[in-house]
Amino acid sequence: MLQGQVQDPAFVLFLEKIGQEFQLSFSTQDLLILDRVHRGLPVDDPLKARLSCLVESGVLERMSRGQGVRYILSRRYYAVMVRKGVYTGKAGLDRETNKSLLLKHVNENKSVGSVMKEFLDVLPNHSRGQIQVFLRELVRDGRIHSHGLTRAARWFPGAQKPNCNR
Repeated sequence: MLQGQVQDPAFVLFLEKIGQEFQLSFSTQDLLILDRVHRGLPVDDPLKARLSCLVESGVLERMSRGQGVRYILSRRYYAVMVRKGVYTGKAGLDRETNKSLLLKHVNENKSVGSVMKEFLDVLPNHSRGQIQVFLRELVRDGRIHSHGLTRAARWFPGAQKPNCNR
């Protein structure tokens, strides 16, 4: 006999709703995966084969790509819970919003410039590498430029002005 206690009634309601909407029935493996994702735990290797099916069915969403891939419950779950803000926090902001936050910080500190440590504070859920990609895109678009290299670099608004003192 299997015994269990429902930890989150909204989670069970979500699964029931998705199951009815898409005529899905969840296997024991699916339920184990969903429980681990719901609790923010990594999915064990033997269960990973089912992840793509759960994404296709709209129960899970894949965040990022490559080795840093993570999964969260879909937006629908947070709508059922009436906690849509939690979804936004877990899913993160879109690329343009993240770049806008960095640009806003650069503009607010235009007299002294901004350093990487500050950018890590602005986007605490992003790695240094992810932030560097955003900065390169802002440079390419002519929205910011840097003075200095490595940790000493400071970022300022606007395109790099040509050096006419050669």
